[in-house]
Amino acid sequence: MPTILVIDDNPAVATALETLFSLHDIDTRIASGPDEGLAALAQSPVDLVVQDMNFDTDTTSGEEGEALFRDIRARHPDLPVILLTAWTHLESAVELVKAGAADYLAKPWDDRKLMVTVNNLLELSQTRQQLARRDAGERRRRAALDGYELRGFVHADALTESALGLACQVARSELPVLITGPNGAGKEKLAEIVHANSNVRSGPFVALNCGALPADLIEAELFGADAGAYTGANRAREGKFEAADGGTLFLDEIGTLPLAGQIKLLRVLETGQFQRLGSNRERTVKVRVLSATNADLPTLIAAGQFREDLFYRLNAIEVRLPALAQRPDDILPLARYFLPADKSLDPAAEQALVAHRWPGNVRELRNTIQRAALLARGARIGVHDLGLPAAVAQTTAQASDTVEPDRAAIEAALARAGGVLAQAAQELGMSRQALYRRLERLGIKRD
Repeated sequence: MPTILVIDDNPAVATALETLFSLHDIDTRIASGPDEGLAALAQSPVDLVVQDMNFDTDTTSGEEGEALFRDIRARHPDLPVILLTAWTHLESAVELVKAGAADYLAKPWDDRKLMVTVNNLLELSQTRQQLARRDAGERRRRAALDGYELRGFVHADALTESALGLACQVARSELPVLITGPNGAGKEKLAEIVHANSNVRSGPFVALNCGALPADLIEAELFGADAGAYTGANRAREGKFEAADGGTLFLDEIGTLPLAGQIKLLRVLETGQFQRLGSNRERTVKVRVLSATNADLPTLIAAGQFREDLFYRLNAIEVRLPALAQRPDDILPLARYFLPADKSLDPAAEQALVAHRWPGNVRELRNTIQRAALLARGARIGVHDLGLPAAVAQTTAQASDTVEPDRAAIEAALARAGGVLAQAAQELGMSRQALYRRLERLGIKRD
């Protein structure tokens, strides 16, 4: 329930206002003078002040009210204040409104008009409080990331900051971390951040995409192979676990790992030991394992395609990085980061970027910006340079609806195009269908 402080030395006025506000579910506090009002504000916050302009008997100058208002403004700069007086001084009213007074009303007041003003100010006050809380939350989140190595990770969205905060928080643990999220969202970058803030940050960071290799080679990549272990293995080779010894191994697309490889991976996670293919020798490593997937591992478990015990071993801590469409505040900072120094985005292009759903996530955004920067003829990148189908269609439709070329322009374009409607429409910035409609309205015959 919102709270209003009424500062007025007239008990009848205070009671009338308290009754009016109570009918609108507003809590009212009463102070009979400036000192009492300032003390009440210092004691507990309110959402709005309604104050008189004169307090001493036979005083009509408004000086006391002006002094009180300026004291309130100095101590509570964002607190809205409505000034009430039976003695209206126009010049004083104008000056006080310029100084920040929300409104200056004469007694007796109109209940309806007063409540309109009060409700508007309370709504504005609540909005400001919500923004202040959000800003405070953002500052706390950003402060929580101070001192961590973020590897140049570009972000502005609260959801991304939350994922980053969790990644940094668990980085110094030795527990395995499972990073989930769609392809192209930045999971490997998040894994690099975990490694960069871990106790093994001085060791190697080795990444392997389990989905990029044939099933018969994945075990050799993970655990290595002795010479002759398989066709074409002419010499012994080191696996990723050995390469990552003393550091971090990042296994991307872990859901594609074959079942045989899953069993061996589980053993390494539990014992730190493994054997190369074609060897009976036990090798021991100390590796922090991070994994990532865009798949629904519980569904794969139910289908018998992923081991449940391995899932719980990998998923000691899960960090979820949402799709780019779910963190829209990241889009423009990322787009500007991918831009060359000599290029910029026009406002319409920025709007189109934010409106796009980005099924390919950050990877798609990067490719789109790099392509647009290459194809744009000037320093300014427009909507058509981005090549986003929905955005291009929208701007073309807007152009055809709002820019109506006259008869002379259409006939000249048709003449230059040799009567080819598609070519004339492109020159006029219209769709072919829009040009057809325009020809019919103007009565222009097509040869």
